[in-house]
Amino acid sequence: MKKIVLALTAVAAMTGSASAADLAARPYVKAPMAAPVANWTGFYIFGGGGGGLSNADQHVQTTGTNTALTIDQRQGGSGWFGTVGLGYDWQFNSTWVAGVFADGQFGSIRATIQDPTVGITGNQKLEDSWAAGVRLGWLVAPNVLSYVNGGYSGAHFGSTSFMTLAGVPAGIHLNGYNRNGWFIGGGVENSLNIFGITSPGWFMKTEYRSAFYNAKTSNELVDGTNALVGRDIRANSWNQTISTSLVYRFNWTGPVVAKY
Repeated sequence: MKKIVLALTAVAAMTGSASAADLAARPYVKAPMAAPVANWTGFYIFGGGGGGLSNADQHVQTTGTNTALTIDQRQGGSGWFGTVGLGYDWQFNSTWVAGVFADGQFGSIRATIQDPTVGITGNQKLEDSWAAGVRLGWLVAPNVLSYVNGGYSGAHFGSTSFMTLAGVPAGIHLNGYNRNGWFIGGGVENSLNIFGITSPGWFMKTEYRSAFYNAKTSNELVDGTNALVGRDIRANSWNQTISTSLVYRFNWTGPVVAKY
């Protein structure tokens, strides 16, 4: 019996040794790389253009006494503009981004100005404006930001030359003026790394903005002499714009990847 036990033990030992020798060495497997994490913190600049609508509630009143000669009427117009600006963003967690920015707009957004008491009409052009504000965004994806913004704005409105109903100069004009106000808006900004194209730092944003400017009383003046006609036009201004801009982010050299 002892001989049988010793024989079985020897066979088991030999089988175990052969199995261990037959096993191939395990290949080295590198730990998987962490998923890329985008970083929105840093400075950026942008430039682009778009179109806009202008609306104004206006009425005619007497000079000095400010007696209303007409009821408020809403007049409108449209046009185009270009824009340039800069800003700084902070990404304070994996979902939210906050920032500050400033920009300028220039172009030709025209609105109708009328004095129905004598049947004359003209155009007033929003020639340029500027804005400074803040924005708060939510990351739809690591390289796509949806945001809202708001802040303070100033604008320059050009002079107006009136025409009669017959289409000839009326000999009356309004001087240009500056006005301040506020704005709200929102948009989407996304990386241009699409369709297999690699463009580190380059983004595109599309934005809607609504700007409101305080009412202004403008004297009707005689061409050449600037003598007072005796009537004024008081109007506010509400401008809506949609723009698309190319954005360059200085800190964005590609996704940040964790190292091991």
